[in-house]
Amino acid sequence: MENAVSTRLAKHWQDSTMISRNEDRFYAIHPKRFFVQPAVHDRHETYVSKYNGLTMPLPTDGYRYTSTPNGDLSDGLNEEDGINEKNVALSATESVYANERVLAYDPLVKQGLAEDSMCTLVLPYIDSARQGVQLMGDLIAKYGSAEGNGVQYSDQNEVWYQEIVTGHHWVAVRIPDDCYAVAANQIAIEDVDFNDPENYMWSEGIQEFVSENHLNPSEAEWNFRKIFGTDTELDRHYNTPRVWYAQRYLNPEIKQEPESSDLPFIRKANRKISVEDVQYVLKSHYNETIYDPLGNGTEEQKTIYRSISLSRTQNSHICQIRNNVPDAVRGVQWLGLGVPTFCPHVPFFTNAMDTDESYRELPAKMQLKNAYWLYEALAMIVESHYGAFKKADIDYQKALSEWARTKIATVDAAVKAEANATDFLTQQNHEIAAHYHEATTDLLAQLVTEGTQLSKLTFVMDKNL
Repeated sequence: MENAVSTRLAKHWQDSTMISRNEDRFYAIHPKRFFVQPAVHDRHETYVSKYNGLTMPLPTDGYRYTSTPNGDLSDGLNEEDGINEKNVALSATESVYANERVLAYDPLVKQGLAEDSMCTLVLPYIDSARQGVQLMGDLIAKYGSAEGNGVQYSDQNEVWYQEIVTGHHWVAVRIPDDCYAVAANQIAIEDVDFNDPENYMWSEGIQEFVSENHLNPSEAEWNFRKIFGTDTELDRHYNTPRVWYAQRYLNPEIKQEPESSDLPFIRKANRKISVEDVQYVLKSHYNETIYDPLGNGTEEQKTIYRSISLSRTQNSHICQIRNNVPDAVRGVQWLGLGVPTFCPHVPFFTNAMDTDESYRELPAKMQLKNAYWLYEALAMIVESHYGAFKKADIDYQKALSEWARTKIATVDAAVKAEANATDFLTQQNHEIAAHYHEATTDLLAQLVTEGTQLSKLTFVMDKNL
């Protein structure tokens, strides 16, 4: 149950494309790792999903790529997101749900392509975002889809968002260069222009499918959301408020209602979007509104809407592909473990051979040397005394964001002189992980020490007694 943000804004920080998402699970602890998966050559293997048994031959060759698989692989890889060595990014998936009318005529395929397999079967084999959409579409045509899913793709030139909604049908749209898009577990794509294949892609036969089964409620438009999507009370409490809040932050001049069923999918922000803006959205919980679960509204107001950042968010990521920098440092994957509200997004150069041991290895029980457990511990401590610890946590995240920009700029300048950029960037990633780990353990020690003074099991003796 995720929330996705896609942006492509020309001439903002490093002239970047960015795709981002919070990966949420049904429970608060669901450990994640961070890997670099090696390139493969002349391979002859068959892929079998542990989740639903999907079986298919793997391509013989594939690119190196980053990924964030589950710590427990018994239910499948669920690699979720990453950037490959061609600087193409993928984030899969944001769960979406089609209505019963369309599913009646094209039901989901039980052993079809599902979220657990998508990153594994697409990201290593694509040279562009557009090619990613097409490859995913080809797999859906051949094997069917087991779920409704929204998938994001980006390269240095384009961002695409694809919604797979029935057993075999999907639509994808290219996000305009000066715009952003937000989706929240609800079919989001609106009007589709079938005369514009440069900016729209779709499954074969989708127009005939809609026409033959009389599925379009409109005589005047072909609106994907209205044909295939849902519009329920659950949507208005679980989904649309998240879109409303993200658009409220990026377009505060536009007045909308959190339960509106007509929030646009694509908007042009009132400013150039920075990576910090995307982080703010992913970390948000209706901040500075009556709906903030950590705020001062009534209990009903604080619990009426599902926020973007949750205790069960396991992995918050931003895949950034930058222009105006050497190709070797173009890809940066900002990875946030723990609850996004309280924890930082850590930048890693994706042109690397491995990840830091604190992200790669995962002890079964909590150990603070491990990144996942460290950030979960920090989130727990901060929220336990949020009023007292909020400022220290915000200052910590702000200081790390400043440090990250300086570090990235320094590496960008230094990489030109390196004979082996990949080895150099691998070492830089270890240094980045170490810096964030030290800053986090320092804050944790500070908060635990201060927290001892906040216990309710205290008693002040009258000095006269």
